[in-house]
Amino acid sequence: MLSKKLSDLNQQKTPHILVIGDVMLDHYIFGNANRLSPEAPVPVVNVKNESKIIGGAGNVANNITALGGKVSLASVAGADDFGKEIKNILQDKNIHSDALFFDNSRSSTIKTRVLASNHQIVRIDRENLHEINSLLEQQIFEAVKPLISDADIIILSDYNKGLLTFNLCQNIISYANSNYKKVLIDPKGIDYSKYKGAFLIKPNRKELSETSRIENINNQEKLRAAADVIFKNTHTEHLVVTLSEEGMAILTPQSCEVLPVQATEVYDVTGAGDTVIATMAYCLALGFNLHEACQIANYAAAIVIKHVGSATTSIEEIISEIED
Repeated sequence: MLSKKLSDLNQQKTPHILVIGDVMLDHYIFGNANRLSPEAPVPVVNVKNESKIIGGAGNVANNITALGGKVSLASVAGADDFGKEIKNILQDKNIHSDALFFDNSRSSTIKTRVLASNHQIVRIDRENLHEINSLLEQQIFEAVKPLISDADIIILSDYNKGLLTFNLCQNIISYANSNYKKVLIDPKGIDYSKYKGAFLIKPNRKELSETSRIENINNQEKLRAAADVIFKNTHTEHLVVTLSEEGMAILTPQSCEVLPVQATEVYDVTGAGDTVIATMAYCLALGFNLHEACQIANYAAAIVIKHVGSATTSIEEIISEIED
């Protein structure tokens, strides 16, 4: 039984996972909107409270700690007050962040979401998207090499904010492979060649369509064709494609299996992809096979999308969800 195995393995081992990727602040403003502005046809939001939580690769790391794992995070932030805030939040969450670098040439990424009655009114982004320079690229790679050696699994959480350059991705994947460590990719952008050699790539349907240039992936024939493009370009061993209300597909160059969605209620899908990749990595590190890891990640996603904003879950909650 899946829940029994999860409980047993979780008691035997504490996975150590290295997350490398773009970190950001998710800023939430909550209020009520009962009238339109006299200045423009937009709602007036009366602010009741607000919060800041760690987002992007930081949310992946936070999901891992919520599951009970040990996590190290390598990333870059702006040399500004928001960068200091990111560092403090990571420390408060017990996320090892000695490999968080501060770049004077960029501002920290902040996504401000304004919500009224649990509905998002607007999102405001502040960010720089230029790639890190070659010196910082080398500094980050040297910093993560010992972390790769110590970790059970490595996640590259790419939000296309300039950290995960082609050279840095290839150096990390090559070094991890030489140390017999699996690299899981949460991809962004249309060029997946920088992920060549990774153990697994996890796009959603839209991302798969964009990178394969195959539109309207709405059946297994198109899914297979799109996947074959990725396999040819990256030589990855596995693709896991999240399919929204249809669940997720697990593909190899020879096979395709679709796992049905487990969610019964959906309030907010923000951060659900982070939960999926974190849970998959955690379960693979425990010793589950990929099929089992994806099953458990499916249940984890079903839990977090019942909440507004980026949410996390625990092994106990997942076991309860499986047994319901």
